[in-house]
Amino acid sequence: MKILIIEDDPLLGDGLKKGLRVLGHAVDWFPEGKSGEQALSASQYDAVVLDLGLPGEDGIALLARWRSRGLQTPVVILTARDAVESRISGLDAGADDYLIKPVDLDELAARLRAVTRRAAGMPEPVWHHGSLEYQRASREAHWQGARVDLTSREAILLELFLSHPNRVLTREFIREKLYGWDEDLESNALEVHIHHLRKKIHPKIVRTVRGSGYALGAADKTS
Repeated sequence: MKILIIEDDPLLGDGLKKGLRVLGHAVDWFPEGKSGEQALSASQYDAVVLDLGLPGEDGIALLARWRSRGLQTPVVILTARDAVESRISGLDAGADDYLIKPVDLDELAARLRAVTRRAAGMPEPVWHHGSLEYQRASREAHWQGARVDLTSREAILLELFLSHPNRVLTREFIREKLYGWDEDLESNALEVHIHHLRKKIHPKIVRTVRGSGYALGAADKTS
């Protein structure tokens, strides 16, 4: 999952970025709305964590403008404003969830999984593809009933293919989803991750579409 954080508190913003990256997500953090909005226009994020008390333009105004422009990216508001009126305003402006600071990192991650599941039209906590079973919350994969040990990056990559089962994903799109802007990326990192998925699960779990990228394969127990 690629997540955008717009939060002006440097300790909290940096802490959330590092914590969510440890959980395997690609995360970009910006301390004010203007730069965050520019990033949102330039990249495809799966979800946004938005503070309301930002310098300059208020988070509610940002969110209302995004929704008026047709942006459908899930937004989780994270704020110190705990009044009922503030919650109503945030949800009415288009937020998908509303959390009060301080927040537990695991709860935030769970809320992000929930809003992105709903946005993708895949509300089930366990996804199936042939003989493959994937539990998104725990990032556990089972192939023909046997557990597959995946690294966090391999699990995120598998999840990306499962959430786009009928789409060819370009290399640029996949790299953008796996890594934040300030993360170093080796030139063959993507190919290495795909090689490991094929080796650990099935040679056909990811298919190469020449000249285009990669797509989820049709591997099953009879392949």
